[in-house]
Amino acid sequence: MITINENYLKLQDSYLFSTIAKRIEKFTKEHPDKKIIKLGIGDVTLPIAPVAGEAIKKATEEMLKKETFRGYGPEQGYDFLREKIAKYDYEALGVTIETDEIFVSDGAKCDTGNIGEIFGQDNVIAITDPVYPVYLDTNIMAGRTGEYNEKTAKFENVAYLPTTAKNNFIPELPTKKVDMIYLCFPNNPTGTVLTKEELARWVTYAKENKAIILFDGAYEAFITEEGIPHSIYEIEGAKEVAIEFRSFSKTAGFTGVRCAYTVVPKELKAYTKEGKEISLNQLWNRRQCTKFNGVPYITQRAAEAIYSEEGQKQIKQNIAYYQENAKLIVEGLQKEGYTVFGGKNAPYIWLRVPESYTSWEFFDYLLEKANVVGTPGSGFGPSGEGYFRLTAFGSRENTIEAMERIKNLK
Repeated sequence: MITINENYLKLQDSYLFSTIAKRIEKFTKEHPDKKIIKLGIGDVTLPIAPVAGEAIKKATEEMLKKETFRGYGPEQGYDFLREKIAKYDYEALGVTIETDEIFVSDGAKCDTGNIGEIFGQDNVIAITDPVYPVYLDTNIMAGRTGEYNEKTAKFENVAYLPTTAKNNFIPELPTKKVDMIYLCFPNNPTGTVLTKEELARWVTYAKENKAIILFDGAYEAFITEEGIPHSIYEIEGAKEVAIEFRSFSKTAGFTGVRCAYTVVPKELKAYTKEGKEISLNQLWNRRQCTKFNGVPYITQRAAEAIYSEEGQKQIKQNIAYYQENAKLIVEGLQKEGYTVFGGKNAPYIWLRVPESYTSWEFFDYLLEKANVVGTPGSGFGPSGEGYFRLTAFGSRENTIEAMERIKNLK
């Protein structure tokens, strides 16, 4: 008989944001007259930059002509885009990244999930808690997490690193040896950041323990404060221990266009069970060549366009728009007495729910009384209980209206 990968049975019945969507659908059917304002899922609302749109049109015209038509492209991405990434995203930081260390993809979510395929099943993972669900769920699927403990709401083989107000959202180093460390800064969901000194502790730990840091930098464009690293490679020695994931989804509004990239330095090594060094750059390249046919040419031309002078101006205008939304949310919540974190260097606002509510109860309260949707903190892990996430990616009008509705709840 055909059998299944039983690790999938350890997953929650539904992905967090699918659960939220079902609750919204149910509420909407019961209350068709209500206008729902969605500040839960991190989807953008502004159109893509005009220069990207023009690049798409031009590339589409090329695809319609025999002499300029393109079929399969390089699985790693076209050099015209990889060169721009190396120059503008890394050289500008004083970091040297070679083009063959950059792998263009269709999303950081895909890459952070797929990267586990090149690592052994026995590796011990460490995740901040709360955490973006994909990091944990894909390791559950891979069989690395062990069994789930109902009492603790944790998996037995996972090192959970609480990241809450109690430790100023600075995760402590693991108390047991781990092999794969997932870090996301600016953080999703808390909206908080690490300084270079704080991040350097993790690079040192990884070097001393022959561990790998899987660093999600999808929100680096929202950093406003000095001294906050935009890339883990700003830390000396990080290229020996870290893989970095970046995305155009939030910076350039590409959530529906789909383009991202992953950096796997050639200095980065992992080991066979016998202790032989293996290049992770080569392994990831082999994986991509086998399982991925590359990002469409049209999409990559759009991504290339945002690195132009006009493109940078346009995407910075969009980012500033969302940053202003974040400021409005933070100030609006604080006026109503909420304790609020994030929103300064990230598009996410993390707030404490009133003491009489669980995070899911607060979700229902906001939905039913204010018709505003956020994300319950417990959906991001056990340490997320008691917190709630709002995003700054709504329209300005909806953001203002949502704050007004929350104000009128009291």
